[in-house]
Amino acid sequence: MESTNHTAVSEFLLLGLTDNPALQPFIFSLFLSMYLVIILGNLLIILAVSSDSHLHTPMYFFHSNLSFTDICISTTTIPKMLANIQAQDQSISYTGCLTQNGFVLVFGGLENCLLAVMAYNRYVAICHPLRYMVIMNPCHCVLLILLSLLISIMHSLLHTLMVLRLSFCTALEIPHFFCELS
Repeated sequence: MESTNHTAVSEFLLLGLTDNPALQPFIFSLFLSMYLVIILGNLLIILAVSSDSHLHTPMYFFHSNLSFTDICISTTTIPKMLANIQAQDQSISYTGCLTQNGFVLVFGGLENCLLAVMAYNRYVAICHPLRYMVIMNPCHCVLLILLSLLISIMHSLLHTLMVLRLSFCTALEIPHFFCELS
C-alpha cells in the first residue's frame, strides 16, 4: 500500500454559511460582534480570577484555563471566516486547512478534557471535603491541565496525520466556514 497523496491539492474552498451576497455584511457583523464578545468576556474572566486572591482556588484556575481555551478555539476559526467574507475569497491553502483542522481538534479536545477535570474537581470537593486541598493542590492541578493538553495534542496529531494519507481528487469544497475534513 502506497501512502503518498496522489493529487497535488493547493487549496480548498470554504463554502461558508450562505451564497447570498446581500447576507454577507450581516453575517460578517454578526460573527465579528460574537467574536469580540467571546474575547472580551473570556478575558474578563481571566482578569477577575488572576486579580482577586479569593479566586485562587482550583475551580477558578480551571475556569480561567477553560476561558483561555475558548479564546484559542474562537481565534482558530472566526478570523479566517471574517477575512474570507471581507475579501470575497473562499479559498484556504492545503497547509492552512490542515493547520486550522489540527488546532480546532487540539482546542476542542482540550475543552472536553478540561470539563472532565472540572467534574473531577467537583467530585473531590463533594466526596472528600476535608482532604480537598490536599488532593487538589496546585501541583496536581497543573499536572491535570498538562495531561489534558497532552491528550488533546495526541488526538489531534493522530487525526491530522491520518488526513495526510488521504487523496483529494474532486471534493475540494468544504461545506463549512472553517476547515473540517469529514
